[in-house]
Amino acid sequence: MKRKTVWITGASSGIGMEFARIFASKGYRLILTARRKDRLEALSKKLAVPCLIVTGDLSKEEECYRIFDLLKEERIDVFINNAGFGTCGKFLDTDLEKEIDMLHVNVAAMHILFKLVLRKMQSEGRGTILNVASSAGLLPAGPFMAAYYASKSYVVSLTRAVAEELRQSKSPVYVCALCPGPVNTEFSEHADVKFALNGISAECCISEAFRGMKQRKTIIVPTPLMRLACTAQRLVPSQILLPIIARQQKKKTRN
Repeated sequence: MKRKTVWITGASSGIGMEFARIFASKGYRLILTARRKDRLEALSKKLAVPCLIVTGDLSKEEECYRIFDLLKEERIDVFINNAGFGTCGKFLDTDLEKEIDMLHVNVAAMHILFKLVLRKMQSEGRGTILNVASSAGLLPAGPFMAAYYASKSYVVSLTRAVAEELRQSKSPVYVCALCPGPVNTEFSEHADVKFALNGISAECCISEAFRGMKQRKTIIVPTPLMRLACTAQRLVPSQILLPIIARQQKKKTRN
């Protein structure tokens, strides 16, 4: 039987790296994508499965097409569309260039690769795509992380819509979005935040992701507590909820 293959973006750290470890333990061949070749090579040496390393900067649209073109003939059974980062602070003060780079990765690159891989899987009659979003994408807005929350709302909305289209057409391809709360990874350093709440481990997050995929859920929210919080917030009017979110976000700022 031919070995299954998973392609993981943002594989050099955090959630992406943990996905790589778990899929390797299940015997998958790995395609690893990130900007940092040295970290991908170091990771691949720790995994007892074949690994193909494809580096690139997904904040650049042309890189998304270049990387997919390199992989379009590869077998891809599972695509973990994980690359992304965040910014924190008052919208008036946050660095515009960093925000635009974030939107290129979190929205444009996610969208481009989602569509290209989905078309490939649809034509091949099989496949699974997991878009990594955030519990932030399930909330109405995120004062003091405004652009990040908006970017993850896009991921959630797009995934939900495409999943329904595929369901109605009886497509063999399954798509879902992973929406974790705080996870103990390098994300906080890149976003210049300090989480107000204790995060879960990347291992716990990925374990919940696999459980959700097995159940064929469209939206996967790790941990019962976070699922309860996401459900409860729907009952709170936005004029009450947004000041609460703002207070929590202010606690995250390192300044």
